[in-house]
Amino acid sequence: MRPSLGQAISGPGDSTCIVRATDHRSQPVGDFARVPYSRTQAFNADDTLMVVLAGDGMIHLHSVQELAHVRELPDVGGIDGEPQWHPGTPHLLRYFPRANRAAIAELDLDSGESRVLVDFTRKPLPWVGVDRVTTRWEGSPSADGRYWCLMAYSRGEHFQGVFTYDLEQDVVLAHRTMDRAPDHVSMSPSGRHCVVSHERDDGGTRVWDRALGRSRLLHAASEHSDLARGRGGEDLYVFVDYDTDGYLVALDLDTLVRTRLLPTYIDGSTTAYHVSARNIDRPGWVVMSTYASKGPEQPLHGRVLAVELVEDPRVVELARHHSRFSNYWTAPVATVNRQFTRVLFNSNWGSGREGDMDVYLIVVPPALLQGARE
Repeated sequence: MRPSLGQAISGPGDSTCIVRATDHRSQPVGDFARVPYSRTQAFNADDTLMVVLAGDGMIHLHSVQELAHVRELPDVGGIDGEPQWHPGTPHLLRYFPRANRAAIAELDLDSGESRVLVDFTRKPLPWVGVDRVTTRWEGSPSADGRYWCLMAYSRGEHFQGVFTYDLEQDVVLAHRTMDRAPDHVSMSPSGRHCVVSHERDDGGTRVWDRALGRSRLLHAASEHSDLARGRGGEDLYVFVDYDTDGYLVALDLDTLVRTRLLPTYIDGSTTAYHVSARNIDRPGWVVMSTYASKGPEQPLHGRVLAVELVEDPRVVELARHHSRFSNYWTAPVATVNRQFTRVLFNSNWGSGREGDMDVYLIVVPPALLQGARE
C-alpha cells in the first residue's frame, strides 16, 4: 500500500528509512510532484529545503523536516529556470530568471529578494542576439559554484555555441561556436572540465578543458550519466556503456582510464537507469536508479542503489521505488544530497500513471556506506 504523506517505512533489511515527502493530491502542486533531475542538486546546503518540479509546470519549494509545501517560485518559473542551490549558504538559490533566461540570478529565500549576478547579454560573447543560456536542464556548475559551462541560444531558439564562465571573477573564460546543439552540457565537480554531450549522429560525448581549447571523446553517444567526484578528488564520467558489455563504468576525465563497476546485461536482461553523483561532500559513490527493465528479473531492477566507484564495488540497495513504468515521466530519477545521507526518488507506487507521481525521501545512515575501501 502506498504510504501517506510523512509516513515512514523500512528499507531493505531495515537499513534505510523511506518517507513519502509530497502528496500532489493535498498540496498545491497540480497533477504530480517530481524531482527535477538526477544530475542536479535538489537539497539546499543544510538539507532543510528541497526543490520540486510540480504538475503545474513550476518549480516549488518544500521543507524537508516538516514535509510541507512552502511556496511556488514564480521568478524561477519551470524547468528552464534550472535552480542550483548555493553550495554553502542554505537560503540562497541560483537560477536563470523567468524574465531573462540569459542571466543568472540569486534568490534570498529569507528576504524574498532576488538579484542578478550576471546578464550575459552584456558580456562579450561572439554571437548576436543571445537571449537564453542553459545547460539544457541536466547540468551543474562546479562543486564550489564558481565555474559554469553553458549553451547559448539567440532569438528563435537558434543554437550558437558553448562557453565557460567564472562567477567569482565575473568573466567569460572561453567560447566555441558549434554547428549542432548538444543534448546537454555540464561543468565537472573540480571546475577543470566542461563535458559536452551530443547525440551519436552529432559526435557523441566529449570532454573539453575549461579554456575550450582541447577535447577528447568520452563516448560515441549521449547516455544518462553524471559527473562524479572520486575518492581521490578526480573527475569521473559515470554511465552505462550500452555499446560494449552494458557495464556501468567510471571514466576519469583526466586520464580516460575506465573502471568497470556493475553489469546491467545479466542473463539476457536489460534495464534503463539514471545516475546521480551530487554527493560532492561524500565522494567515491553514486546513486543508480533503474526502471523499464526487460527479461528475467535481477536484484538491480526497480531499485535505488548506492554504487561504489571502484572495481568490484560495494552495491548497497537503498530502496525499491515501486514506480510502474509507462513512459519517461514515470521513471524514478533518484538524486542524492551532498553528504549522501538523503536520497529523493519519484514514484507512482504501482499505478503506472505519469499524473500520479510523488517524491519519496530515503534516509541513509552514515554508517551504511562505511566499511568500503576508504
